[in-house]
Amino acid sequence: MGAQELQRIIAEGENERLEFKRCGNQPEKDLFESICSFANTFGGVILLGVEDDGTLCGIDPDNVLSITRNILNVVNNPNAFDMPVPLEFEHIAIDGRQVVKIDVPNSPQMHSFKGRVFERRGDADMVVRGSAPLAELCIRKQGIYTEQRIFEHVTFDDLRPDLIDEARRAALAKRQDHPWGAMTNEQLVESAGLFGKDYATGKVGYNLAAIVLLGKDGTIRSLCPAYKTDALVRTHDVERYDDRLIVTTNLLDAYRLLADFGRKHLPDRFAMEGDYAVSPRDTILRELLVNCLVHREFTSPFPAKVVIDREGIRTENASRASFEGPLEPDTFNPLPKNPIIASFFSHIGLTEELGSGTQKLFRSSRLYTGRDPELEEGLVFRAFVPTIPATNATSASASPQPRPPEATVSETQTTATTVATGGILSEALALATRPEGLRTADLVEAGHSRRTAQRAIKELTEQGCLVPHGNGRSRVYRCSKQS
Repeated sequence: MGAQELQRIIAEGENERLEFKRCGNQPEKDLFESICSFANTFGGVILLGVEDDGTLCGIDPDNVLSITRNILNVVNNPNAFDMPVPLEFEHIAIDGRQVVKIDVPNSPQMHSFKGRVFERRGDADMVVRGSAPLAELCIRKQGIYTEQRIFEHVTFDDLRPDLIDEARRAALAKRQDHPWGAMTNEQLVESAGLFGKDYATGKVGYNLAAIVLLGKDGTIRSLCPAYKTDALVRTHDVERYDDRLIVTTNLLDAYRLLADFGRKHLPDRFAMEGDYAVSPRDTILRELLVNCLVHREFTSPFPAKVVIDREGIRTENASRASFEGPLEPDTFNPLPKNPIIASFFSHIGLTEELGSGTQKLFRSSRLYTGRDPELEEGLVFRAFVPTIPATNATSASASPQPRPPEATVSETQTTATTVATGGILSEALALATRPEGLRTADLVEAGHSRRTAQRAIKELTEQGCLVPHGNGRSRVYRCSKQS
């Protein structure tokens, strides 16, 4: 990496995969916390010799070798790290000093530093506390499918035969010669991989997939208490909600309830695909909801959410991710999260081959509004599909909206209303009027994806509505009238 590329990276500021660290004669303790954090999450880069605010202080070239040796000694010291972390170093000369670039890979093992486990959340290194978060981290590292967990004391009576019959009918409707048609209910459940043996422990019985797919509500509550999907509509009452649905039942009924809720609150726009009329709304709902229900981590206490607001429909759910960042239809490699549950949904016609749902979602979103969805993988999977057509968004940006008589917004906020339909832009400007200003994290905490938040701030900055102050973690944005 050259000096010019280094300066470009520093200008972007710290994020989930980039950390700045100052360094004197020897590295400080928080460097090793960041190494542990990156190794436990999705990997990342540490620039040693850069202040938190992006100021390039550099390292004395005479100290670089001893600092590098010190780092390697610590990460390989069993009294510091329970397991060594593999690192790659690069020394970059700039203005007579050096910056040490440390590449930390995503490790297949769980690491601790000085007896504490760290993971990366946003641009911060957080201590993982509590048995449940630690168990989630272990599951993610070891590649364990929690849907396969066996419950020896669950019996067939804890399942709902009517759901099994319904699944059989759906499978036969998709394929007339489907083998489920000739099976008893018990045989069908076993054939679907919902009853079996854990060869690591010797346990035999129904697994977690059987319980969340076909279990009675009481069985689900007892064995999977954190399972919940919270659906909200926030088009008028944005502080609370206009309508709400909380779903804690089996996945088959949950899908129906959530699909009906979505159809109730989203318009069904006419669209043609070739010579046929199609409903992109229904496809969007199916793909979003199936992903939210099927590809979630059921052991996580993080509740799944479906939110319909003025901008579009959003979903988020706990995930067993192998990386963090945006998903694009032509570049991502789909990985199964719950293959047994996904296979069951495929048998009944709600999913197809792995990865096809993303392609359909992009195609249907373009038919629905002329705009692309936003998908972001991470510890929490987030999806957003806009419901404002591109033509409306363009006209909104071209036509200034009158200020409501009761409004008390600034002229800068009024300018923002001329470039979009309000939504996140207006929200960003409102936050920017505070004395402490606006940070990207403020919009993320308000429920927007980091990618959407960064794009909104960039748009407002380019328009002159916002002015940045500081770099890195200390960077905030304020309305131009306040600057």
